[in-house]
Amino acid sequence: MAWNRSAGASVADVLAARLGSPVGDVSLPLAEVMGGVGPLNIPNQLDGVRAEWIVLDGGANDLSTGCDCTDCGAVLDRLVSQDGRLGAIPALVSDLRGTGARVIWADYYTSPRYAGTACAGTYRQLEMRLGRMAALDPGVRLVDMDDVFDPGDLSLFAGDRLHPSKKGSARIADLVLREIAPVP
Repeated sequence: MAWNRSAGASVADVLAARLGSPVGDVSLPLAEVMGGVGPLNIPNQLDGVRAEWIVLDGGANDLSTGCDCTDCGAVLDRLVSQDGRLGAIPALVSDLRGTGARVIWADYYTSPRYAGTACAGTYRQLEMRLGRMAALDPGVRLVDMDDVFDPGDLSLFAGDRLHPSKKGSARIADLVLREIAPVP
């Protein structure tokens, strides 16, 4: 979510421009749901945040530090159980919902770096679990960035072929905007 902030083109920057109102952004690169110290821990980033909508993603950095994409069951289970009810992500979402916020969880797109690798299967499992989590609460929405990203379109990706380009961040913002302010 933080990528392209220095250029004024992060997801939050684009959302603010499209909505015509301020959008807070506490995201930081390299943050983890279960790990990370201080502000590099996503729950710590959100401590004290109060908003009508909270948009977030997470888990990729946990997976990249906790497994090699072929044996990720234990990390996935700690992030979110198969039924979507337990784990660090459902606990975080539950805490945010307890503040009255509605939550949009943005599921990852397939990047050119991981397309066709064993990692793609791990992220599909994460998406299925997140979908089950979202289905349990009408105040939680899951948006799938794969709906607006094609790993073959390199214009959507930064030079690292992993993070979004400015164009990619704008697509993510537009995907989120459909949930926040749907067009009648």
